[in-house]
Amino acid sequence: MVDRLKGKVAVISGGGGGIGRASTLRFLEEGASVVVSDINATTGNETVAVANKRGFKNVKFFRADVSQEADVKASIDFAVAEFGRLDCVFNNAGLGGAIGPITEMGVDDWDFTMAMLLRSVFLGLKHGARVLKAQGQGGSLITTSSVAGLVGGNQNFAYAAAKAGAIQLTKRAATSLAPDFIRVNAIAPGFIVTPLTHRGREAEVRPFLDKAQPWPVAGEPDDVANVAVFLASDESKFITGTAVTVDGGVTAVGSDRFNTAFNGFSRGSMPTTGRDVGNTGL
Repeated sequence: MVDRLKGKVAVISGGGGGIGRASTLRFLEEGASVVVSDINATTGNETVAVANKRGFKNVKFFRADVSQEADVKASIDFAVAEFGRLDCVFNNAGLGGAIGPITEMGVDDWDFTMAMLLRSVFLGLKHGARVLKAQGQGGSLITTSSVAGLVGGNQNFAYAAAKAGAIQLTKRAATSLAPDFIRVNAIAPGFIVTPLTHRGREAEVRPFLDKAQPWPVAGEPDDVANVAVFLASDESKFITGTAVTVDGGVTAVGSDRFNTAFNGFSRGSMPTTGRDVGNTGL
């Protein structure tokens, strides 16, 4: 399909790579104008360059730290200034964050994770909703959560807590903003092959990811991007306050399967304590 987002304007955070880059390109293919928000100017501008090479000109980069309110507000104001309106904010920026046993986790690492993964969602919803309410024409606010926010486990405490918080924030905001025809939804990916998951070792990591869920191959960034397009489009006009799982069935077989897969994936692929920033795309 084409033109599902014709005339719409979106801000996509973490647009410098992975799911953010894939979503930027899919939104453009469906007719949207896009502001790529990212703390990494190099990768953010690379996304714009990739889009330009494919013939898309209605895309701009804006450098923003999603944990900072002034940056988030400025990125949304920039979209309105450049393209005349706002229809969608996709809170997608992410990283691994604080890792290690809960008895050894640093408070600063915990706070850093919450700022990047949960405060950022609050800020995107807050300032996106303000503009959409003022326009009076509804709109869509989307957040990338994770299946880690849906199941129990014995690792990745801060990440999972932040992602679970994002889902609850989604539900509460959806209830509050429904009278304004503003839809608020989350996407909960499972194991997706992105720079954050393979850290430059895709050939080594992909075979493991292909076996991590019942579906016989791992997810790709486009699998999430396609859901984001749907949630941003008028096709989802009666969907709000939900978290759409895009996980190849890993949560369908229970948290044990997810945690066995995650523990095996993380062993040797990330630090044992401190912060995991990987290739953040922020």
